[in-house]
Amino acid sequence: MTIVIRPVEDGEVSAVGALHHRSRAAAYAHLLSPETFTARGPDAMTAWWEERWKWERETHRMAVADDDGELAGFTYVGPSETEGAAELYAIHVAPERVGTGVGRQLMANALTELAGFEAERAVLWVLEDNPVARRFYELGGWTPDGETRVSAVNDRDLPQLRYSKHL
Repeated sequence: MTIVIRPVEDGEVSAVGALHHRSRAAAYAHLLSPETFTARGPDAMTAWWEERWKWERETHRMAVADDDGELAGFTYVGPSETEGAAELYAIHVAPERVGTGVGRQLMANALTELAGFEAERAVLWVLEDNPVARRFYELGGWTPDGETRVSAVNDRDLPQLRYSKHL
């Protein structure tokens, strides 16, 4: 396995949407019913990413983990509503690739991209009841900063914690 982290190319956003759907369905299976993922399938996630990327491609950065032409994961970073911060909006790895080091490679690249926004720190939001993701971020030097929110995931309000990291 030789992973190359690179900027997303035109035409790949649909694959990002499909991977994002699979990643969420696996990571959030303990929080949401399978029906919610069926109702909001890969086509819906693809359409959401294509629309978002259309409007944010000049201000945000999307990178993919490419394993010989196969999408293994992606990140999405950009300016944040949090003053003095840039934000890691998404980091998702194909479920069958979790634990292989792809996430660490994506995170290293995301931190480089975040530093390019010339902010003092980076922030991200993680579901409170997502111990795998929380451990991943904590091992990478991110810490909860005390801010919380409730945000909808597939129409279910779920508590989230904000993590921060000095850049």
